[in-house]
Amino acid sequence: MAGWLPLLLCLFFSVGVSTRQRALAGVASSSKIVTSLPGFPGRLPFHLERGYVEVDEDNGLNSAELFYYFVESEAGSENSPFLLWPTGGDHCSVLSGLVLEIGPFQFVAEPYNGTVPSLEINPYSWTKVANILFVDTPVGVGFSFSRKPEGYNVGEISTSLQLHELLLQWFIDHPKFLASRLYIGGDSYVGKIVPFIAQKISKGIEAGRSPILNLKVTIIIHG
Repeated sequence: MAGWLPLLLCLFFSVGVSTRQRALAGVASSSKIVTSLPGFPGRLPFHLERGYVEVDEDNGLNSAELFYYFVESEAGSENSPFLLWPTGGDHCSVLSGLVLEIGPFQFVAEPYNGTVPSLEINPYSWTKVANILFVDTPVGVGFSFSRKPEGYNVGEISTSLQLHELLLQWFIDHPKFLASRLYIGGDSYVGKIVPFIAQKISKGIEAGRSPILNLKVTIIIHG
């Protein structure tokens, strides 16, 4: 497994770099559908989207960009639950959740030969029954970044607020998923973050200020 690590980010660098360049140019949010990946033969048999959402605008920083992968449920998005999945760690890339835990594909278990590792379908993926939004968080993890040095000075509360802002903006851009039931999950350290996000959503719904009015929140902590 250790031999795969140098190629792990390289495998997805081509997936994220063009969007990052657009974000550096000042694009508030952007996304792209991914139809193929290095190491996987042919077209992907599921819907994979990746992109950036700008957060921290209300704080005057206007600098933080959170990177995400979104996988649409293979069971059909209209009737499937929706899961927000930031990764714990602290400071672990969400790539671990996407490829090593609950995502739609996984590495082929074979001796490392110096080339790009092969990918195969994960038969136990949670995306077979749910839409999952994987997010690199906090700022500085994975492809998430800030255009200003102070943008990296985030803690548990500020990270929770950024994830809440990302979720609101993402649903505005993807309104068809507002009919889904919302689950918020993660593993390890993210257990400190998830309850705060749920509380923010609940307060927004009660105050009538949230577009997530039709969603019920269930918290999942893994590991």
